[in-house]
Amino acid sequence: MPSFDIVSEVELAEIDNGVANVMREIGTRYDFKGSKSTVEHKDGVLVIAADDDLKLKQMKEILQGHLQKRGIEPGQLDYQKPEQAAGQSVRQTVLVKQGIDRDMARKITKAIKDQKIKVQVAIQGESLRVTGKKRDDLQAVIAFVKAMGLEQPVQFNNFRD
Repeated sequence: MPSFDIVSEVELAEIDNGVANVMREIGTRYDFKGSKSTVEHKDGVLVIAADDDLKLKQMKEILQGHLQKRGIEPGQLDYQKPEQAAGQSVRQTVLVKQGIDRDMARKITKAIKDQKIKVQVAIQGESLRVTGKKRDDLQAVIAFVKAMGLEQPVQFNNFRD
């Protein structure tokens, strides 16, 4: 029986590459000359450190731009509340969302079942497995999920005939 998986994954190597590009751009920009602004990545957590709120805002925009070029959508980043560091400097933690949480999985499953497409949807940890008799039904589910406009981007992989 044909099937595929709905997942929400981020390549951590692409995040490393994006962070390296951001640091390179910050080093060459005139408005960051002499500042101690940095972006660090460790185990799916980004830490942005800047001299003040304005530089923090600029760094977030630069980071989003570089990550978007690398295929990481802004919906996969969860910005935490900025916190004060030493002196005037500001620090912000950004969590990278990996996997589909239970609430979103239930929401997607219910929406697919409401469409009355002849497929079965099973929640498997942080992904969804969609199984059906016809390939056309599976393609209809993919088109429907893409059109749902979810806040967290999803990918479709492991398509089997």
